Amino acid sequence: MIGLNDIQEAALVVENFVRPTPHIYSYTLSQLVDRQVHLKPENLQRTGSFKLRGACNRMVGLTPQEKAAGVVAASAGNHAQGVALAAQLLGLRATIVMPEETPLNKVERTRSFGPTVILQGSSLDEALWVAREESDRHGLTFIHGYDDPKIIAGQGTVGIEILHDLPDCGMVVVPVGGGGLAAGVALAVKSQKPGMRVVGVQASGCPSMVRALEAGHPVSVAQPRTIADGIRVGRVGDAPFEILRDHLDEMVLVDDEEISRAIVVLMEKSKLVVEAAGAVGVAALLSDKIPRMTGVISVVLSGGNIDTNFFIRMLERGLTHEGRLILLRVEIVDKPGQLAKVLLILAESGANVLDVKHYRAGWQLPLEGTELEILLETRDPGHGRMIVERLRSLGYAVRIPGEMEA
Repeated sequence: MIGLNDIQEAALVVENFVRPTPHIYSYTLSQLVDRQVHLKPENLQRTGSFKLRGACNRMVGLTPQEKAAGVVAASAGNHAQGVALAAQLLGLRATIVMPEETPLNKVERTRSFGPTVILQGSSLDEALWVAREESDRHGLTFIHGYDDPKIIAGQGTVGIEILHDLPDCGMVVVPVGGGGLAAGVALAVKSQKPGMRVVGVQASGCPSMVRALEAGHPVSVAQPRTIADGIRVGRVGDAPFEILRDHLDEMVLVDDEEISRAIVVLMEKSKLVVEAAGAVGVAALLSDKIPRMTGVISVVLSGGNIDTNFFIRMLERGLTHEGRLILLRVEIVDKPGQLAKVLLILAESGANVLDVKHYRAGWQLPLEGTELEILLETRDPGHGRMIVERLRSLGYAVRIPGEMEA
């Protein structure tokens, strides 16, 4: 097990490799949730996440023989890049095993730091098995993503910075995947300020820490599913669990819709691009799942490595969840000029038409009519409801996909 002194020593190590990320006071979130909310943007860290901290702390402590042989890690994302850059900065050889279906942009970002990248395995578990095999075959030091005291101490430097910047902080909200970041932060802040509350947040589709706390030991979650792939870890680490069991005050779960909304709010209001795993703390705040308290709250944004196409889909999903994007299906008579009439009504209502599809054939359509599928941008949910009510009052049959039929 590790203590505060290990984290303080790690801080002296990682300050040579990472940039201390500043706290950003969020006027928008503070107003929305009626609390003093500061964001800890590790998405602005080198490689786009906190992972470089632990990787550097672990690898600096290697013996000369281990450094000469090199290191190996398995990851589909942030840990891969953290280990790869740490190896480059320390002049070590690194091998990174990534699952075969890892998005190309993540593979290329990892390769840009100079490691040997092996694409093998249909899942992260299989990639881990390959990495262990590489370690045994070539005498490489395996760098675990979270279940390692040196890794935990390195991630705990985030907690050191939180209390340095916000000495009056009363609560820290931190994502939980394998548990390395949360364990390090919890240990760092609780050792210096025992009364400070630490709230962990996981995706409801992968509640591995919640299940571990219920069972009293780490357990595996079968087939975890969530858009927050950075914390989609089916079993928390043994070492992080031992720390979190004693230092975590509460665990909160958020679903994918809540995460999507948080990504949109962070981008639109705070001008921060944050990946799904990094946004779960804000999702918990916006969903009013964080315990009420007065005083300062620090929310850790653990990373910002999000695929561009996925980011666009998340924005659309988040805007839909907020009622600012609405998809309508409108039945019209199959006569010239009917489409123009509907579009005129929408224009007069102040809606922005993003896309129109005109279906003139299909077994579900009435024989004498056609159907329009219209994607609208609205000001808020009330604006969308007003548009639907106006169309219906003028005699149009309007359906919203997913809405319960009357």
